Amino acid sequence: MKKIFCLSTCSTCNRILEEIGAEEKGFDLQDIKTEKITPAQLDQLKEKAGSYEALFSRRSLKYKVLGLNDKQLTEKDYRKLILEEYTFLKRPVALVGGKIFVGSEKKTVAALKEVLS
Repeated sequence: MKKIFCLSTCSTCNRILEEIGAEEKGFDLQDIKTEKITPAQLDQLKEKAGSYEALFSRRSLKYKVLGLNDKQLTEKDYRKLILEEYTFLKRPVALVGGKIFVGSEKKTVAALKEVLS
């Protein structure tokens, strides 16, 4: 299975998709803005990532607007927030075989490229 959860309007996501050759490598792309992530999909990602917090983006504009930076969030909170607001999912999230790659950090993208080579 090769799937990537991304945001088509995100320049970082688009750069990474191009960099890894996602289309040529046959990835199934899911734009989380137009095709919302389902609870079952999120639970599957959590199993691979280890926690909902690992999938949660604190860079989302709504993070500070909603005052979340001043709150102690639980795993239940992270799950609920990601399902309610697509921008709270750290992007991109790539699934390759049994491995998961979350976010746009250089080391994460490098590890993804390594698996694909």
